[in-house]
Amino acid sequence: MERTLITLNGSSQAALIDQDIAHIRRVMRPSLHRDLGGPILPATYWRKRLHQLLDTGSLSHSHLCAVDSLLLQLDQFEAEPPPVWDERVPAAATAFQPLRPVPAASHI
Repeated sequence: MERTLITLNGSSQAALIDQDIAHIRRVMRPSLHRDLGGPILPATYWRKRLHQLLDTGSLSHSHLCAVDSLLLQLDQFEAEPPPVWDERVPAAATAFQPLRPVPAASHI
């Protein structure tokens, strides 16, 4: 299979960069939120993606500002302590209370 190099004109490349930045802005924070297994995608992944954009050398001033803002968000995320999942809720607070009494001998 022969590979061909695809070259983009300036406006096409800028549009792709805009789309990439918009995508990262939209999905980065939700993917960093931890669940019991940790983040869906770690901060190192997002930092690498943003640095790859910086390495293109084709970013406008607004692109640079957007990437810088996202990098600052990553810094802030990494500076915050992770949530504590191991704290137990007192047993009295977790007791289930039915909304209405259920008859003991109800048959269909």
